[in-house]
Amino acid sequence: MSDIFERITQDLGPLGQHMDRAHGYFSFPKLEGELGARMKFREKEMIVWSLNNYLGLVNHPEVRKIDTEAAAKYGMGNPMGARMMSGNTDMHDELENVLADFTKREDAMLLNFGYQGVMSCIDALVNRHDIIVYDKECHASILDGIRMHVGHTYSFKHNDIKDCEKQLARATKMAEKTGGGILVITEGVYGMDGQQGKLKEIAELKKKFNFRIFIDDAHGFGYMGATGAGADEAQGCQADIDLYFSTFVKSMGSIGAFIAGPRNVLKYLRYNVRSQIFAKSLPLIVVEGMLRRMEMVKSMPELREKLWHNVNRLQNGLRERGFDIGKTNSPVTPVYMKGDVPEATSMVMDLRENYRIFCSIVVYPVIPKGEIIYRIIPTAVHSDQDIDETLRAFTETKKKLDEGLYKAADIPDMAG
Repeated sequence: MSDIFERITQDLGPLGQHMDRAHGYFSFPKLEGELGARMKFREKEMIVWSLNNYLGLVNHPEVRKIDTEAAAKYGMGNPMGARMMSGNTDMHDELENVLADFTKREDAMLLNFGYQGVMSCIDALVNRHDIIVYDKECHASILDGIRMHVGHTYSFKHNDIKDCEKQLARATKMAEKTGGGILVITEGVYGMDGQQGKLKEIAELKKKFNFRIFIDDAHGFGYMGATGAGADEAQGCQADIDLYFSTFVKSMGSIGAFIAGPRNVLKYLRYNVRSQIFAKSLPLIVVEGMLRRMEMVKSMPELREKLWHNVNRLQNGLRERGFDIGKTNSPVTPVYMKGDVPEATSMVMDLRENYRIFCSIVVYPVIPKGEIIYRIIPTAVHSDQDIDETLRAFTETKKKLDEGLYKAADIPDMAG
């Protein structure tokens, strides 16, 4: 018999093993100042590409005004209790109606958190007889929700429709044995590689198989499509997507989430999603702030236009300079390079210390050994100058990487 605490302090995990040298710099960095395109990191101004503030709403004057007024009016504690017991208000109902109308669904339900909410929705939707078919690159919150499922699950290769069809055929045979149904889970926009999920192609498979589709569009809601209603609007298949889930923490610059779909299904979820039944209601400061944000998204298309201007300028600039940004068709911009973890971290340090560029880095074990991904998130508040400076920095540091100038035995010790 072993002691749990002794085991976990001896094996810190694939990311934790670097904490003594990385904490506070490569991991758990502290950005300071007003949230925006330029912030302070260790007292130096940086061009920041790590915030999912797609529409720039976080510090928009109208948003700051309504959030301040709502905080003075309600405080953080109002309402108290879960919505089922004592925490329901007309304003919560109003926001749900706005979200349902915006996403062209019959009904919508507010959730306190995206991660917790998507797990709990998956848990409520399926029983042990049902089968889940999902894209293997789905977000960790979806994978954790699937891990709670006691029935059969089948994953398909990322955005591979042929493999999705193959797994649906397997799931159909299993469902005929168990008497259950099939739930397909995918994403509207994948936050790592920037690819939109192939929603329309998956929906087409309904002609051959009997299943329901659940999409997580956390990275698409607010800016994708003609009105910003999401990736399914952009792909012209809203009517074919059974359940639409998204969060408020990215384009909306807030906190919380929602799920939208058929009224009879939402009635069921309200009485069966455990993370809402047994948790405090979303605070009114968030709800009122979201109502104003939704008004802005609907009435200010210039926010989306500026975002896409910046996306195109950055991505076209990277491609023209020979960078591999994969198959992204969203603002999420991965820059793929070759190198080990010490090389990657040395390059990040150079970008931050000498070029004042702050972006996220993804290395092994999240991706295969020998590969590096720099994940860049353009937003509506970045300027042409921000983009041009970043393109110059990446061009120069990529040359150093290719020449082996970042070779090192270990990651730089930047903990502090």
